[in-house]
Amino acid sequence: MSNSLEQLKATGTVIVADTGDFESIAKYTPQDATTNPSLILAATKKTEYAKLIDVAVDYANQHDGDAKHKATLALDRLLVEFGKEILKIVPGRVSTEVDARLSFDKEKTIEKALHIIKLYEEQGISKDRVLIKVASTWEGIQAARELESKHGIHCNLTLLFSFVQAVACAEAQVTLISPFVGRILDWYKKSTGKEYTAENDPGVESVTDIYNYYKKYGYKTIVMGASFRNTGEIEALAGCDYLTISPKLLQELLDSTESVPAKLSVESAQASKHEKVSYVDDEATFRFLLNEDAMATEKLSEGIRNFAKDCVTLLDELEKRF
Repeated sequence: MSNSLEQLKATGTVIVADTGDFESIAKYTPQDATTNPSLILAATKKTEYAKLIDVAVDYANQHDGDAKHKATLALDRLLVEFGKEILKIVPGRVSTEVDARLSFDKEKTIEKALHIIKLYEEQGISKDRVLIKVASTWEGIQAARELESKHGIHCNLTLLFSFVQAVACAEAQVTLISPFVGRILDWYKKSTGKEYTAENDPGVESVTDIYNYYKKYGYKTIVMGASFRNTGEIEALAGCDYLTISPKLLQELLDSTESVPAKLSVESAQASKHEKVSYVDDEATFRFLLNEDAMATEKLSEGIRNFAKDCVTLLDELEKRF
């Protein structure tokens, strides 16, 4: 019998590696890879990636400005350098995240995204191989709408915890969303004190609902489950468009021969009972419904804070180089 990872691929799910440690992913043969500031920060602590930091620092030193300005230039170049190396391994796309501190600023998010794409293009990498990763705030979704429609830049809407965020992203015609399975589970375990199985995992249920809604109403936006805590969550979403998985859990799937049948399908989605809703140009309703969801509101805010904190830590480390 083939291993569980190969069985998962056979359900039609595209496997994406969730790491900045690109030297660890080749054996899992993922299609794409995702990164975020926390993953890049962890990777930069490994000596084998020192040369990437040197490239970023050299790039910044070619520009005028004080140490703080050069650190900002170096960080953007560092993200692209990691992306460039990852794209030597994966045949598809890499997700590179916009500074989380811009999560509530549409125009600056667009500006930063365009700059990141320019840096990739200077390295000979087409924008078609890059997903710009943006937090699923109202401003982030509107920025992604403009990046997709006006600039042809593909976007990955991250830190997505609620149905209302997912609907708004689909209506903005973004390329891909990353609903966070494990962080939803974390919140429910902490708030209820209960333990959950894969069958009643609230994160799995959330992604299943989103997937069924998208397929029922013909949205093209890719659903990519993310932030897994165990392989049970992954297997419960077999058949989902994409799943982005850490090297640790990829290895567990590779080492397992447990059966992984498809759990999600376009056919079953057609039978779901979701009614069509819309939040196009309805910021007030979006914000109210997001606010009504305590889990989503808290996890979105927490995620932005943590990514912003790790971004600042990276900037501080780079600033010492100048």
